[in-house]
Amino acid sequence: MSRMVLIDTSCWIEYFNRPGEKIADRVRALVRDDRAALTGIILSELLQGARTIEEASELRLALEAPVFLESDRKVYVRAGELGFELRQQGITVPLTDCIIAAVAEADGASVLTLDGHFEHLARVASLQIERD
Repeated sequence: MSRMVLIDTSCWIEYFNRPGEKIADRVRALVRDDRAALTGIILSELLQGARTIEEASELRLALEAPVFLESDRKVYVRAGELGFELRQQGITVPLTDCIIAAVAEADGASVLTLDGHFEHLARVASLQIERD
C-alpha cells in the first residue's frame, strides 16, 4: 500500500471552502484512494472553525472517511522535542504543528500542507512534506 498522507488543517480548509482549487483536488484524490489521514489536533481545529451547528455536523460526518492516526505519550514527547530543537535554532513553530509532525513521523505518513512551518519541522524530523 502507498504511504498514508496526513492532511493538514490548511488543506482541509481549502478542500471544504474552495473545491475548485488544485489542493482540493489533491485532497479529494487522497480520500478516494484511501490514503488520506487525520489526527486529533486537526479534527479539533476543523471543528473549532465551524460557523454553525449544521456545518460542524457535516464536518464530523465528512471527516469519518480518512484513516485516524492516534497519538500516545511518545508522540507528545517527540512533539515537545521538535519544538525545543527548533527553538534552540531561533525558530518558533506552533505546538499544533509539532504534534502533527510527530504523528506523521510515528506513523510513517507524509504531510500535505500549505503551512510553511512544516519546512522547518522537516529539517529536524523524519518527515516528508507534500505540496500541491
